[in-house]
Amino acid sequence: MHRRTFQNQLAAVCGSLATLGAMRGSSEGAERSKGARTTNPIGVSTYSLWRFKNDEFKDVRKCIDFAAECGFDGVEILLYQLSQTELLSNSALQSIKRHAFVHGLPLYGMSTHQGFVSPDPEVRRMNIELTVGQIELCYKLGIPTMRVNTGRWGTTKSFDALMANRGIEPPLAGYTEDDGFPWVIDALQHCLPTAEKCGVVLGLENHWGLGLTPEGVLRIVDAIQSPYLQVTLDTGNFLEDPYPKLEKLAAKTVLLQAKTYYGGGEWYTLELDYQRIAGILQKANYRGWVSLEFEGKEDYKEAIPKSLELLRNAFLRKA
Repeated sequence: MHRRTFQNQLAAVCGSLATLGAMRGSSEGAERSKGARTTNPIGVSTYSLWRFKNDEFKDVRKCIDFAAECGFDGVEILLYQLSQTELLSNSALQSIKRHAFVHGLPLYGMSTHQGFVSPDPEVRRMNIELTVGQIELCYKLGIPTMRVNTGRWGTTKSFDALMANRGIEPPLAGYTEDDGFPWVIDALQHCLPTAEKCGVVLGLENHWGLGLTPEGVLRIVDAIQSPYLQVTLDTGNFLEDPYPKLEKLAAKTVLLQAKTYYGGGEWYTLELDYQRIAGILQKANYRGWVSLEFEGKEDYKEAIPKSLELLRNAFLRKA
């Protein structure tokens, strides 16, 4: 058979198949939709199990095991849980990624800590370098988004005291919050080239400091205007009248951290209406991960599965 004849016949066959596919398209599309996922993907943060105190779950592999047993869709890692050995050994890091993979669980996020709210340029430079290293760590683990913070002024010496004051902290003597925002904006701008190179989207969380309010978070994100700096939205960090505040950040959210408090919270308890929260996120066309952060005192073996059920029932995806 001549080459040109073969090419003409192949084109005719492909054209016929395309026509047949178009004729069947509507019915096949309906069949495929029956198997579509019915909720946002629901994951769990390793923080929900470790909580800075449960030594049994300091090893993220054990958190992954529990997440798989419960039926979560993925796992978010709290960076503090990785040991020095794991941080310094690429082989050890890859074993964590493999452990999640064989359990059918993607590692979809990492929560990190940094502090840019300082008048000292050297302190900010060190935190920029820290954050760049954290981004590169996410890249090694195949994690697509990383939670970042503004940091705090440090005038409240303990987290317990900060919580007692509802997250409000006075600036350093001689400074105002208006002084702090340019420090944070400049620092994050220095981190973004690495984030873009690694394909890691930074999510600035409403997490105390200059991120205490939605206006503070948006002041930073809107000033930078980068697809690699968006919002990690925490449902439990607006302590008063949360719903309109969550709504202000919904459109820029790339990861939702969903708090539950079964048995009462460590520092406070919020009665959150997740049907209402889901409606806010759906209105903003949010289709991403919902990441459980359990902060209650009830036995995790009971509370975390209940939390998963709560979130599954709330975050139903519309057709």
